Amino acid sequence: MPAYTRGEARDWARETLIGAVNCTIPSFTQDLKSINEQAIRHDARLAKQHDFAGTLTVSEVNITPDEYINFLEVVVDEVGPGMHVVHHASWNTLEDSVAVTERAEAAGAEVVLLSYPPNFYPESEQEIYDYTKTFCDSTNLAVILFPHYLWGFGPRIHQSDFPVRLMRRLLDGCPNIAVIKAEGGYPSIQGPIECYRNFGDEVIISVPIENDLIPLSQLMPIQYSATSNHEYLGDLIPKVMNLLRDGKCDEASEFYWSTHAARTAFQAVSQKLNGGYFLNRQAWKFEGWLQGYNGGPLRLPTTRIHDGEMLQLRKGLLDSGLQPSMDPFRDFFIGRNPA
Repeated sequence: MPAYTRGEARDWARETLIGAVNCTIPSFTQDLKSINEQAIRHDARLAKQHDFAGTLTVSEVNITPDEYINFLEVVVDEVGPGMHVVHHASWNTLEDSVAVTERAEAAGAEVVLLSYPPNFYPESEQEIYDYTKTFCDSTNLAVILFPHYLWGFGPRIHQSDFPVRLMRRLLDGCPNIAVIKAEGGYPSIQGPIECYRNFGDEVIISVPIENDLIPLSQLMPIQYSATSNHEYLGDLIPKVMNLLRDGKCDEASEFYWSTHAARTAFQAVSQKLNGGYFLNRQAWKFEGWLQGYNGGPLRLPTTRIHDGEMLQLRKGLLDSGLQPSMDPFRDFFIGRNPA
């Protein structure tokens, strides 16, 4: 059970959720029949070594609820105290998300990221409110509210994807919403700025997009960057967030420009690979593999990554003065801990 009540979630989050949260994507055995515990432990252990404050146990892959809970339990066990696990409430229906979240809470997750399923087609703000409140009322966990273009709410509901007035109602009605992952209206920076201006005194405003995190942190305090593929840069995002918290903006700016080639490569690849309004988890797994994470096969249906994108991502790291894995690309599809 969480170390706080629903009414204490925001205070707990303000004191506890400090730093960057990466993504741990499930790893599977070579025959794709079951999860690969050794590989999952490898990734969770490396994330802790890279000083991530927490990790998201990604559910947006072909994995059953039972397998997912087993996966989450392994991650919780491996990271131990001092690093929190964010449960990914991204399932087929609201009922599924509620059921799996109840199990994730019992398994040791401390925070939950709420997603909205592809078949959820609200035609009013009230429908989004009802869906979100029903979910929040069903769990004791601190909830990350996630305004994002991927849900398809804008412009039908609002050009911002998730209007301020709706977030206001949800914060008033759901005391366990403790974080806003501010990506509404992306790629505009208006979303995080508007969230900070309106709600920064009440809840944590998370800026997960590294391209925005570093510049905006020099103008407004950002204590939490959750959740994203921060592992593409190894241990550098936790380090630069420490610089920003210490007010060392010149050093953070130097970091920003020194890694701009990697950032540009990732942005170019994302435009090609994130089709169908679905994040390419295969590409994210490859980005982690370049920094020593497991990699390994994913089950169908899955997005793909080909040589051109893999070369581009690795070159971006090399051009930024980093040292990505130079192992043959075929090894990525096997993984560092095959089973």
